Order: sequence, then C-alpha cells, then structure tokens
Amino acid sequence: MSTPVSPTTGPTQPFGRPVVAWSGSTDPSVPLVVLLHGRGSTEREIQALVPHLPQQVSYAAVRAPIAEGGGFAWFANRGIGRPVASSLEATMGWFETWLGEVAPAGRPVILVGFSGGAAFAGGLVLSDPSRYSGAAILYGTLPFDAGVPVTTGRLANLPVLVAQGEADQVIPRELLDATWTYLLGESGAPTVAHRAPGGHGITAASLQRLSGWIADRCDHLQHHPAALVGVPVYPHWSLVPGGVLPQRSGGRPDVSWSIPQQQVSQNAPLDLQEALFSRISALEGVTVADSMISVPGARAFLLADPGGPAEAYLVPQVGEFAHLHPGYDGSLHLALPAELAADLVAHGWGAPHPWAGTRLAAGFVMVFGPRTPQELETVFGVVATAHQLSAATA
Repeated sequence: MSTPVSPTTGPTQPFGRPVVAWSGSTDPSVPLVVLLHGRGSTEREIQALVPHLPQQVSYAAVRAPIAEGGGFAWFANRGIGRPVASSLEATMGWFETWLGEVAPAGRPVILVGFSGGAAFAGGLVLSDPSRYSGAAILYGTLPFDAGVPVTTGRLANLPVLVAQGEADQVIPRELLDATWTYLLGESGAPTVAHRAPGGHGITAASLQRLSGWIADRCDHLQHHPAALVGVPVYPHWSLVPGGVLPQRSGGRPDVSWSIPQQQVSQNAPLDLQEALFSRISALEGVTVADSMISVPGARAFLLADPGGPAEAYLVPQVGEFAHLHPGYDGSLHLALPAELAADLVAHGWGAPHPWAGTRLAAGFVMVFGPRTPQELETVFGVVATAHQLSAATA
C-alpha cells in the first residue's frame, strides 16, 4: 500500500517539516525501513524500490530537506559524500526528531541510503549506532570528513549491506574504496558486500541482494533479541590467559568479502594449525567430524550432549560449536555471545561473519589462525571459552 506524500509534524527551522512518502505495512510495531534518495532525485523515485522489497514492513521515503539559501542539506556544498560537519549535524538532528515521533524507542529502524542518501545514512549510524537495526549503503560513501566517529568497532553487531558499481564515475573512487575497507574491516559490522558491473545505479542484482538482506534482518529481529551495538567495556574471557584479550599485533589479514568467508593472508603455519586442532579435540566431550556448513576439508568440533543455548552453536542440531578451516586457510568459525564476538573483532583477532545477525547468530565470528606459539595460547583460550559456554546448561 502506498500513501500520498505528506508533511509530518516536526521542526520547521531551518528545513521545514519532513515530507515523507509512506508504503508497505501500516502496523506501527513492525520494523521501519527509511529510504534516503540521492542528489537530483526525489522520495517518489526511491519509493519505486518498494514493490521489489519485503512487504511485511513499513517504508518511509524521506525527501531531502532544503536548507536556507537552497541546496539539499544532506549533500551540503562539497560534493556528494562530502558534507560539511555543521550541515550534517543539523540535518541529522532534524531527521532524528521526526524519527522519534514515528519510531519510538524499541521499534527497529533500518536505513537504506542511495548515493548522497548513503552518506546521510552513514552519518546517522556512525553518530548513534545503537539507534538503528541495520544500514544499507548503496552506491555511496560514508561521510569520513564530517566529524562523525569512524573508530574501531564502532558498528560492531550492526548488520550492514554495502553495494557499489565497479565503474562508478559519480562517487570518487577513493571514497568508495575507503567505505568498502572500513565497513569490511575496522567498523566491526557484519557486512554483506556486493560489487556490480556498471556505474552509478542500482542494478537488478543489487536490488535482489537488498531485498534478501532486509528480509533476513527482519526475520532475525523477530526471533532474537537485538545484540548490543559497539564494543563492550572490559568483557571477561574466562579461559583466555589473564581474562582479557590482548591487542593482536600487526594489521588485519585479508578476508574474502564473499561467501565462503576465508582468511587469505597471514595464514597460520600448518604445525600451529595441527597443534590447535589437537588441543581443541582434547576438550571435554568434544568429538570431531566433517563440518556440516563449511567448505570441504573443514573439521568440526562437536558436543554429543550440548547444553547451552542454540546461539552458542554454528549448527545446533549436531552440536557443532566451532570448525577449523583447511590448511590453505587455517582460521576458525565459532559462535560466541555477541559482546565477546565484538571484543574479539575490535582487538584484531577475527572478523564477523557477513551473515551474523541476519541468517546466522549475532555472535557467529571468524577467528584468525595463530601465527606464533603465543598467539596459539590466545586463540585456544577463545575457542575454550566458546566450548565452555556451549557446554553450559541453558
């Protein structure tokens, strides 16, 4: 269902009342997906995406406000993706006032921004990550020079979709690359990434990916409590030496952005992989089998009598709580409480699975293979902690 474009109640200065095109469900309890259009477009044009998206949620396409003196406020005057900090802050305040009226605390909100709207969506989630349940950054960039925090783990446990055109000539390539690198690395966000042939426009494949991602995220929110977004303060690791994770030395290894998720650089030496395998295999109650969900050659660690919650397992039906990838990779996947997974990623020991918080548990995470005997102790402590939590009585 689509309703006419109409102004809503809200602030009148300096941008006037928000103009919103509503469609989809009218149930105020279902997730709200906010659509933010690009330069030279309108809320009506981006609303045309809705028939191709899940229909069980509400959609609000918001018109970019006009600042005093003309010009789209969330694009400002420095080009797409380069908003002036003061302009972005004012526009975000205008938007958040409206959002508080239509989506009170507790109602999930997912942002979908295209082009200049992507920069605005990025500014919103970076400014207040816990306010949102997800963000799609489509053919645009994060507002890196607008004063919003772009720190390690800022978006931990916040599912993100990023889509870009390989031949995009509208958004500067260095900004597209910086957005891609941050979202898939330092941000800590479980990020589904899509690169399409062509330029600056949403393709059929990108739209299909967006639709599936929204459906998966909404389904996850329906069946699981929302994970705390951001890096927790001093979480306790019961079986890591000292109870806290040290910072992993050096830069992060390269990780594939497509499925299957694989570690492709800084791989663990084979002897350390086997030492880790032997130590995990010796944990109480653990048996070994081929993984039910990983690539051929991945070895799964199973508990015959699992007692923990389903979220503590990669495959709850068989008690698979972790698996070790083949020798060319050497990393592991395991399931942790979401706050421990965020801490692991923030300290450089792993990467969230792209499907964490959508198709998979929020704490589904990759752990990088150990490069040294010292790292072996830390990695084993991480897996042993996961084992302890998996074996615990629910």
